[in-house]
Amino acid sequence: MKMNQEIIARQKRAMAEKGLDGLISISPENVAYTTGIVVPSQSLMRWRHAISVLTSDGRLAMVVIDMEESTVRAHGGVEDLRVYREFTEDPMDKLCEALTDLRLERSELGIETEYIPEKDFATLQRKLPHAVFVAADAIFQELRQVKSGEELGILRALSKITDKAICDVLKHARAGMSEMDLAGLLVGGIFAAGAENFKLMIIASGERSQFPNVGPSQRAIKKGDIIRMEIFGVKSGYHAGVCRTAVVGSPTPEQEKIWANLIECKYLVMDLIKPGASCREVYQKFLKKFSELGFEPISFVGHGIGLFLHEEPYLGRYAGKTLEEGMVLAIEPLVFIPGRMGLQNKDMIAVTKSGCELLSDYTPTDRLIRVG
Repeated sequence: MKMNQEIIARQKRAMAEKGLDGLISISPENVAYTTGIVVPSQSLMRWRHAISVLTSDGRLAMVVIDMEESTVRAHGGVEDLRVYREFTEDPMDKLCEALTDLRLERSELGIETEYIPEKDFATLQRKLPHAVFVAADAIFQELRQVKSGEELGILRALSKITDKAICDVLKHARAGMSEMDLAGLLVGGIFAAGAENFKLMIIASGERSQFPNVGPSQRAIKKGDIIRMEIFGVKSGYHAGVCRTAVVGSPTPEQEKIWANLIECKYLVMDLIKPGASCREVYQKFLKKFSELGFEPISFVGHGIGLFLHEEPYLGRYAGKTLEEGMVLAIEPLVFIPGRMGLQNKDMIAVTKSGCELLSDYTPTDRLIRVG
């Protein structure tokens, strides 16, 4: 994704409201949010800093490691690029140079204090003693909750890609296949469908379906098994999380009862999602319906999603926010029965002007999916 001018304008407005002269992004998510560039190794090796500086008047500078210079230059959009050599140069020196050249060495600057390592922050404060650094983590968190039109377009397409990849794999699921067999199909399928990457692949069958976040194993699928399959497709740094549940053969009456409740919960939550709705009240109304099953619920039924797997706002018991048009949520009614099985349906939802839009609409989920 190229640098998004709507996002830049939002950051400039936020700086004006907070009295800041610049915003420094240092986490992979917020660097991508500001510049539109995903620096491949930044999230894998934390010492490989990629940093962006946006001034209150819209100027942009970026600091990047030499290993990633060619990738960033090929992407384009950043004219003021400062490159440091791995192991021999300190990225904080390059950041201080950029801030000085931008005439921000005596300014009030927002920075991600929750991400930057303590020693690097100390270096900044020592080298720029007249600058005032304030925590900007909440600013980025707030801004990223409401998606731009371009972000919505990415997430809408990616939701369908992710949903289709899971649906296509489940069509091939048969007793005797292993979870690893399904994983191989899913990896190939999600790339073939158009994703650039993926995260947190969950394939859990039989009694393993009770475990929330386990990857695939060599376990052979048997007739009567529940198969719970979840994956986060990734494109341009954005994530779409979808989970589907299937049964090998015919479901038991208990499984059908549980699934019917979960789908009723899905539609209840969707009916409640609209601008101005209280996140806590949505959760409380979901809880009333879910409690009919008699199982212990998790502390949320949905969460924001975008450049990170879980973002604000949460639809949960501790939530204090209200929904706004442009927010994107993953809603996931689920049941984990200790020692037996787990059932879950996870969908991507966009908050619209008058309600919501189901983004992951490829797979029919009103009935528990049956596979061979």
